[in-house]
Amino acid sequence: MTSLKKLFAKGKQNLIIVAALAVMILIFWALNPNFLGKYNIVSMAQSLAPYAVMSLGVTFAIATGGIDLSIGTVCIASAVLAGKMYTLGWLPLWATIPVMILIGTLFGLINGLLVAKLKLPNFIATLGTMMVSRGLSALLVADPNIFFPTGTWFNRLFSNYNGIPVGFLWVLALAALCMYLMYKCKVGRYILAIGSNEEAARLSGINTDYYKTLAYIFSGMGAGIAAIFWSASFTTVAAATGNGMELDAIAGVYIGGTSAAGGVASVAGSVIGAIMLVVIRSGLNFVLARFNLNLNSTYVTYVLTGIIVVVAVLMDVIKTKNANKVKVEKTEKNPAKTAPKAETKA
Repeated sequence: MTSLKKLFAKGKQNLIIVAALAVMILIFWALNPNFLGKYNIVSMAQSLAPYAVMSLGVTFAIATGGIDLSIGTVCIASAVLAGKMYTLGWLPLWATIPVMILIGTLFGLINGLLVAKLKLPNFIATLGTMMVSRGLSALLVADPNIFFPTGTWFNRLFSNYNGIPVGFLWVLALAALCMYLMYKCKVGRYILAIGSNEEAARLSGINTDYYKTLAYIFSGMGAGIAAIFWSASFTTVAAATGNGMELDAIAGVYIGGTSAAGGVASVAGSVIGAIMLVVIRSGLNFVLARFNLNLNSTYVTYVLTGIIVVVAVLMDVIKTKNANKVKVEKTEKNPAKTAPKAETKA
């Protein structure tokens, strides 16, 4: 019964986010009807895939009460390093796919070991790997840009197939897989337990170091998979970039309802949050162009995203405080139910 209540609460929260997204789309469409043109819809779906996949991966790390700041630079580093091997003739195009995933997973493993085993603060550990991945890709790849082929099966499979944004279909499939892992498998339940109370999870017999490391592996793997969609959609990949991408992905997770304190995760909400950010970015471009406003849409997007993230986290904090207050009140009203039972001798 408790799990059903939690599932209903998550569904209700997602419905609120979807309603807000629908209102936002209608506003942008009313201000500029070209916003919902076929070309722009396909364009938004293409740009969504990398960010949504990064959001799905980092949801696991955030669910533990942590964060992964390296996913943006790891995504680009994975694409750059695999692309360099391809351009040198060391790898066929199909082999760049597992290589990108492997590079992202390796960085995720490093993050997990730094946080879980060496007990580094997650912010510091992932900030370090963010800088390492960014610098490493620039050092190993002398070329400023890496070019992936266009008009091949690679683009059709992961980006655009005759006007159909297949990247979005991949996002839905990966979201379903992440939902299964988070809500139906032991690994997801343990990750959420760690986020709720790590010490209690450890005392109950959960290998907290192992599952926390696994959460960061999932985050790094998400960055590696996102590199595939980035390379297929934006065939020119610039080395030593990626800063800022992680902020969009993480913002989408918070907007989607995953608690910054850990213990509560909304996989579907992470995708919806990523969609919302893409809609905001694209919609502002159309609105500013429609009214000839001399403003940089990127900076306006930052302002709106910052406000939305702060509001989303503040609502989560208020909700958590109210929930704790209700628990305390129930305990005070029914102390007998929470008091330890006295031992009786036979």
